[in-house]
Amino acid sequence: MTYFPGFIFSLAACVCFLPGIAGAQQGQEPVPVTVVTLEPEDVTLTSLLPGRVAASAEAEVRPQVNGIITERLFDEGADVAEGDPLFQIDVATYEATVRQARASVAQAQAQLSAAEREARRLEELQSRNVASEQALDEATSARDSAAAGLELAEAQLNSAEIELSRTTIRARLSGRIGLSQTSQGALVTASQAQPLAVIRNIDPVYVDVTQSAADLLRWRRGETERELEGADATVRLKLADGTDYSETGHLKAAEPNVDPQTGVVTLRMEFDNPDLLLLPGMYVQVELPVEVAEAVYLVPQEGVIRDRRGRPLAWVVNGEDVIEERTLSILQDRENAWVVDDGLEPGDRIVVAGFQKTAPGATVKPEERSPGAQQ
Repeated sequence: MTYFPGFIFSLAACVCFLPGIAGAQQGQEPVPVTVVTLEPEDVTLTSLLPGRVAASAEAEVRPQVNGIITERLFDEGADVAEGDPLFQIDVATYEATVRQARASVAQAQAQLSAAEREARRLEELQSRNVASEQALDEATSARDSAAAGLELAEAQLNSAEIELSRTTIRARLSGRIGLSQTSQGALVTASQAQPLAVIRNIDPVYVDVTQSAADLLRWRRGETERELEGADATVRLKLADGTDYSETGHLKAAEPNVDPQTGVVTLRMEFDNPDLLLLPGMYVQVELPVEVAEAVYLVPQEGVIRDRRGRPLAWVVNGEDVIEERTLSILQDRENAWVVDDGLEPGDRIVVAGFQKTAPGATVKPEERSPGAQQ
């Protein structure tokens, strides 16, 4: 008899690759596998959008008068309140201007008093027909001119006092102040281009993300609201290291302008930041709800495998405890599960552990996984 080595090898391979069936034929016990029973549910689908953190308020500290910085009055990186002194400018010149303005006020007051006395005297004389009408008119005009001069001097004094008060540069916003961009002895000028420091309010913070104009149109028309009716509308954040941010946020506003280059619109979210973990400029990802998927299944990720083409599959244990292979349609991931909208039926039991010991078509012993054992 002639033997063909290739034929013998192929036959042996077929037997080796069917251990479940071979075992069943020899009367062995079914292999135990861990399963999870699935039921359909409504799930809020989300979109993950890139974003940047921005301060909810920001104020650049600039001088309003010229002079030499004599002192810095804050600690860099500290919290400051509105009205707190930040820098001191040399006051000598401004104090001298105030004294000069006060002297001008005193002089104008003396002139007004003299003009008022003269006007009263001429009024009395004119009532006895001793003084002429012209003299009274001139005295009255001098009195009114002296009163106007006093008002001008008082206004100049007020302006000088304002300039003096501005030598103490104060915070115009409550928040956290950054690094000082100047030092003692530096010359500063009014409204200079470079700020002396920047104050930012970072609790709460804004997160700006971009969304396509088409999605914005659906939102404006109310289509998104209808699709999200009854859904969880909470906006969540993922930090740069992939972890979830503990605080949730909400949509605050949309920029009424479409970028002509990219066709996207900027959306602004607001998040509380009590631990000051979010800093302006930080990159984050925003998980934004977009619609509700009805009658879908949350399949544990460990229960989904891939074929050679990358298609998602699940092993389902049927009513006879035999494994069936199902092709799935996945919408998106949700934490440690896949959102599946096709390929499963209510009450299906999918295998989540024990793949190595069995294969599709084999009889198994399913064991339901306890909730505490979920990964």
